[in-house]
Amino acid sequence: MLNVQSLPTAEEVALAKLSSQELSAVLETNGEIQDFNVVGKDGETHQVKMPASAVKLMIEVLTQLGQGNSVNITPIHAELTTQEAADILNMSRPTLIKLLDSGDIPHSRTGNRRKVAFVDVMNYKQDIDAKRLAALDELTALDQELGLGYE
Repeated sequence: MLNVQSLPTAEEVALAKLSSQELSAVLETNGEIQDFNVVGKDGETHQVKMPASAVKLMIEVLTQLGQGNSVNITPIHAELTTQEAADILNMSRPTLIKLLDSGDIPHSRTGNRRKVAFVDVMNYKQDIDAKRLAALDELTALDQELGLGYE
């Protein structure tokens, strides 16, 4: 898991913005492999082949850094600690533990430690977000029906 805790400096933000734009400009939209020429410290040029998905990920990382954000990359099959899962869901660890104990989010136990699959945390997050949007749509429709909406 790649986790950069510090925010980028102003120089890194500017360089990331420029790099993101340059990389986006050369990305081939309908290819699975992207070729790059990279100049090493020794001055020699090396040809690097990268999957287009990796290049798109690099562009996204650079875009986020260019906006002054720190970036965290988590493999989809990663197992998280309860604190990491709680942080992703923007809730306290005790609240997450209640969700785990109630079976709302699957988890495994090794001794007294709980581990949560990243994919399960993201599935729960998507489900909660969808329910929130549905409730908001329902409230909006009710406002319109009662004439409480903006004119």
